[in-house]
Amino acid sequence: MEEANRIIADLQKGTIKPIYFLMGEEPYYIDQISSYIEQNLLKEEEKGFNQTVLYGRDVKLDEVLSQAKRYPMMAEHQVVIVKEAQDLSREILATYEGKKNNLEAYAENPQKTTVLVFCYKYKKLDKRKKVYKNIAKAGLVFEGKKLYENQVGDWIRKAMTSRGYTIEPKAAHMLVEFLGTDLGRISNELDKLTIVMPKGSTINPATIEQNIGISKDFNNFELRKAIGTRDVVKAHRIINYFSQNPKDNPMVLTITLLFGFFQSLMTYHGLPAKDKNSVAKALKVNPYFVSEYVDAAKNYPMKKVSQIINLLRDADVKSKGVGAYNLSQGDLLKELLVRIMN
Repeated sequence: MEEANRIIADLQKGTIKPIYFLMGEEPYYIDQISSYIEQNLLKEEEKGFNQTVLYGRDVKLDEVLSQAKRYPMMAEHQVVIVKEAQDLSREILATYEGKKNNLEAYAENPQKTTVLVFCYKYKKLDKRKKVYKNIAKAGLVFEGKKLYENQVGDWIRKAMTSRGYTIEPKAAHMLVEFLGTDLGRISNELDKLTIVMPKGSTINPATIEQNIGISKDFNNFELRKAIGTRDVVKAHRIINYFSQNPKDNPMVLTITLLFGFFQSLMTYHGLPAKDKNSVAKALKVNPYFVSEYVDAAKNYPMKKVSQIINLLRDADVKSKGVGAYNLSQGDLLKELLVRIMN
């Protein structure tokens, strides 16, 4: 995220705020900023007396603020980092009749020689509240927003570019399918790839299979493609592989991804303009994948797509044990595949 990079760039230049309130649903950037501050703001010899790391579950807000009001020893700044600060949310959000919230009051006149960092994960402050306004005025409030699944592939591409690598769209898609939208997990896997691959390499599906353990031939991406092109033999092969490896290929994920694909295919049928760029923008996909929708639209007219969406809903219910008559997930997938492709 560009905002996180800007904050770190400002810190590198020596532009330091007295309060950093890092909040939001995506913890990756919160960790990135707080780790930079923890590792780089003070010299190693200054950290012993001037750097304190606290955890929200172990302290009270008053203790945090008392620590923040101290002066540094033989250093320009002291750093106080509160990890898991969401555990202090009741105190941070507290309101008192005729009396200021403690953090609200501190933010009105923060200790200039202290860098106070709150890692407030999975939650966010109400921007209308006085405590938010005071912190934003005196310091910096950062919100890490969760990426949508269709944004993660582009994030992976940029992340690999910043590391000095390129990655093929299909390889990025495999990572998203396997790891979801958890940027922390994805970043860890990308770091592993940079260890085994020489700088400047192109990461392709074979690289992912060899180093991360995701099959390049038997995955939901390939199943979707096989169904879209009506490649019955390949689709059945993949379903059989899923049946033999149910823990690595949960049915709920397969149904979710197919449901999204056919919903997008329904949208594609209704588009007035079907050139590559218009389709990519409307479906929020990489232009690389537009050909899949073009091929699938030839094989599945709008009426059939509507029927398939209902079949997927029905399969989702059955996968949860409703009316499935003790069928295994493998059998349910095989039944679904036959009904889709007939």
